[in-house]
Amino acid sequence: MTDSFTLATGEASWDDLKWDGRGLIPTVVQDADTGMVLMVAWMSRESLRLTLETGETHFWSRSRKELWHKGGTSGNIQKVTGLWVDCDGDTLLVQVHPAGPACHTGAISCFFRKFAEHA
Repeated sequence: MTDSFTLATGEASWDDLKWDGRGLIPTVVQDADTGMVLMVAWMSRESLRLTLETGETHFWSRSRKELWHKGGTSGNIQKVTGLWVDCDGDTLLVQVHPAGPACHTGAISCFFRKFAEHA
């Protein structure tokens, strides 16, 4: 028995994506070198198009209701190295080389707080 597994590969297209009622799809952003999950954001068709066109991440801000280029203000851009679609077509995984922290707090990842469950 081995510790490895086989990752099935294939290709997905725009037609395979399942957008929610607002025309958005959740997107997990992962450091391509470390595997660390950096953030989760939302993409629209336009932000996905811009991401593919520029090679840097773009997202849809649900609170501001506008497109945003990650690092456009801070300089902490994310260079895309891979883009994956999950088995159901309803979530994206973007692998990146980050130029700085992903979180607006200055933390490397937005996931820096451990959940403390209290019974």
